[in-house]
Amino acid sequence: MSEEAVTKEKLQELISRGPFNKWLNFTVLKGDQNSVEIKAAWREEWVVSFERRYTHGGILAAIVDVAADYAIAAQLGRPVPTIDIRVDYHKAAMPGDLTAKARVVRMGSQYSTAEAYVYDKDGALVASGRGTYFTAPPK
Repeated sequence: MSEEAVTKEKLQELISRGPFNKWLNFTVLKGDQNSVEIKAAWREEWVVSFERRYTHGGILAAIVDVAADYAIAAQLGRPVPTIDIRVDYHKAAMPGDLTAKARVVRMGSQYSTAEAYVYDKDGALVASGRGTYFTAPPK
């Protein structure tokens, strides 16, 4: 575990380092040692069906993955690789910013588990998931 608590500002710095995360327009809203809340500012490029205008499921899965990863990063001070992830879709995510709330389920020395819930601009659950992450110290 990290020697010092990771602040919201440090989490924002970590999440903004990656080009993919920048493209997803993430803003850290809250963060503590066990959970994070992030906003993904909606982009027109997320639309999969121009007739219905809903967000592609891969975008929702990525948001679940990143949020869960950064719940763990809040403890470790660094993001970690995903080993496995399961995502459930609850309803179509229409245009509008999305908010993800994630928490650590179990921290282990080698592998850890976190879960995330993604909500639309109206607060409706659109996706949720749970991932396993490789948390062994880097060599």
